[in-house]
Amino acid sequence: MFGYVTPCKMELKIKDFEKFKAYYCGLCREIKKSFGNVPRLALNYDMAFLAVLLDSLEDSRNKLTKVFCCFHPTEKRLVFIENSALKYAAFCNVILTYYKLLDNINDDNSKLSKIYSSILNIYLKKAPEHYRLNSAFIEQCLSRLYSAEKSASGKTLDELSHHFADLTGLILSSYNIKHENSKALYWLGYNLGKWIYIIDAYDDLKKDMEKKKFNAINAAFNSENLTYSDFVNSYSSRIDFILTSCAQSCLEYLNNISVKKNYDLLHNILQFGLMEKMDKVFKRDLGGIVNEKSL
Repeated sequence: MFGYVTPCKMELKIKDFEKFKAYYCGLCREIKKSFGNVPRLALNYDMAFLAVLLDSLEDSRNKLTKVFCCFHPTEKRLVFIENSALKYAAFCNVILTYYKLLDNINDDNSKLSKIYSSILNIYLKKAPEHYRLNSAFIEQCLSRLYSAEKSASGKTLDELSHHFADLTGLILSSYNIKHENSKALYWLGYNLGKWIYIIDAYDDLKKDMEKKKFNAINAAFNSENLTYSDFVNSYSSRIDFILTSCAQSCLEYLNNISVKKNYDLLHNILQFGLMEKMDKVFKRDLGGIVNEKSL
């Protein structure tokens, strides 16, 4: 359920694209520093966005350095260092991946997930003590989500997506619970979490229907047991509307937050990046033109 929140490169200034890469590479480096090399395999763009957003609440200057890395050994990369938002994003990245692996085990009894989750559990013991409360509410939210999915009959898509949306809202707003924008951060996170949950379900819809696995969209709407092609023809516009509404809300809440820096980058991700990802998942061919729906 990761990797959907990315910038739209075509609409991004070069300096902002380089800045996003510096956050992304900084997150990778922070995961290594805080947890170890193996958890870096879980690195994803959604947590890079988390770091960008939370760091944007502070007006302090970022520290940059250039480093080589094992994935790009021929040239040095710009990375942000000594950044508290990156430390928090690194923790969230690792623990969310851990619980996702546990879910894979419950769904498919995946041997690979068993091995990797056991390894990640060892690394998670390195998490700072002050993240213990965060660990508890992440576990509780995901437990409620998995329980809802197991008894999905009669539940709406809003009900099924609520728990992951709530989790994402809590992750954003609990970084600094005394921050003046904590309420707006929660609702930005809530709508973004709902968007991620639903687009992930739509992306996996065909595969899940073929394998007869749980899928929130199929469970909520396909009471007539339609085939995949018939179901998509009947309901894709409705899912499109829900996702667009979530993206619209994300942008509105961003505009209510006192952002100290990175506004253009954040605006790009929430206005153009989310819509571009939707175009890819819905397989809309726009000839390289970004879909600028009225956000």
